[in-house]
Amino acid sequence: MPPGLDPKTGVESKDIIILPDAGVSARIYRPSSASTTTKLPLVLYFHGGAFIISSIADPKYHSSLNALVAECNFVLVSVDYRRVPEHPLPAAYDDSWAALQWITSEEARGEPWLRDHADFDRLFLAGDSGGANMSHHLAMRLRDDVLGKRVKLSGIGMVQPYFWGEKPIGAEVADPGRKAWVDSWWRFVCVSDKGCDDPLINPFAVGAAGVEGLACKNVLVIVSEKDILRDRGRVYYEKLVESGGPAAVEFMEIEGVDHVFHIFDPSCEEAKRLFKRVASFVNSDGDDRKEGDRNVKGA
Repeated sequence: MPPGLDPKTGVESKDIIILPDAGVSARIYRPSSASTTTKLPLVLYFHGGAFIISSIADPKYHSSLNALVAECNFVLVSVDYRRVPEHPLPAAYDDSWAALQWITSEEARGEPWLRDHADFDRLFLAGDSGGANMSHHLAMRLRDDVLGKRVKLSGIGMVQPYFWGEKPIGAEVADPGRKAWVDSWWRFVCVSDKGCDDPLINPFAVGAAGVEGLACKNVLVIVSEKDILRDRGRVYYEKLVESGGPAAVEFMEIEGVDHVFHIFDPSCEEAKRLFKRVASFVNSDGDDRKEGDRNVKGA
């Protein structure tokens, strides 16, 4: 689906090339409220699709992001990173890092929509499924890179993050067929002798970096009750709380829905609740968060 003005939400979008050498583009979304007098939070977004499918032109993602931007009132840049099998991993991770470098560059500050509407001091990472996985790895890489000395992420929004592991946990134990299906996806995506305990998919496997020192102020983790990935997302949240890293770590579990339900039906009531929680997370960024927010579970 091409970019443009969405008549339902009033959100406007356009495509730009951000990484010419890799041929990577991005779609910028701005809400109808955008003006040159008030700068809005800036979100660098990575779509899901298990590193294999979807793109910024996917009609379902385009509709969902229009709804998200309308509710949250921020500027969003959705990255069209390279995908498997044409571009084996770590191409997607490389593109996400290059996109973060780009959005923190003078070139990005000169892009008209970003220059006029985006507050670069309120920069968030966000993504669903594989995109949430990429956001985690970006923040961990930022922790150890010189870029982290000048770039401070306000937060990360992780929606149904794609983490996995060889040993089944939680609901995976009772559903070996679905566990094997998810296993097969990752083994296709990533050829590794570590299988589903490769640090790219299991941040808590032997040799993985974990979450200590995650380079951001705040984190929101959202999972879905019927999602086979739910328990991995919960463990991620719990490990973040234990690490004492981000100032606030928030958690939301949405009942009765499955993986990336909001992409397939952004108008459903559960999707609206998800969007409102993201809006609250992004727009309450700052000193108004309390230490007690660390253990909040959203309803």
